[in-house]
Amino acid sequence: MEIHLGIGKKALHEVCEKMNEFLADSYALYLKTQNFHWNVTGPEFFSLHLLFEKHYEDLADAVDEVAERIRSLGGVAEASFSIFHKRTSIPEPKKRVSAKQMIRELVEGHETISRKCRPWIPLFQELKDEASADLLIKRLGIHEKAAWMLRAHLEK
Repeated sequence: MEIHLGIGKKALHEVCEKMNEFLADSYALYLKTQNFHWNVTGPEFFSLHLLFEKHYEDLADAVDEVAERIRSLGGVAEASFSIFHKRTSIPEPKKRVSAKQMIRELVEGHETISRKCRPWIPLFQELKDEASADLLIKRLGIHEKAAWMLRAHLEK
């Protein structure tokens, strides 16, 4: 069935492509955060274990929200490990790392997503997709706050 949302077909396709990139990055960061939640060690174990859990739970909700937004625009939420691996800008950890390195990598992940999605907000607004722009604005604030909270653990 054809979709009539007041957004052109070409614009819908462009938004869905960007949102699928956002989905891949969000899922990759979710998986990395959950991995670090399970494997963190050291004197800050308990506080980091809880913080990582809060962050991966938020990312799990975000993944669902982004995928549903793609579907509501008539797109396909491209969700497989191979597609996520191909699309994401979030690198996998290559080896076991210290708690401090985990924090650095998660800060980097949140900042990468923030930098990548920021220019998409005015693009989506220009394409008359305020709802997708709003979703990214909300997620941008969450990623910026998560990066700040993580960076606080690196202060001396």
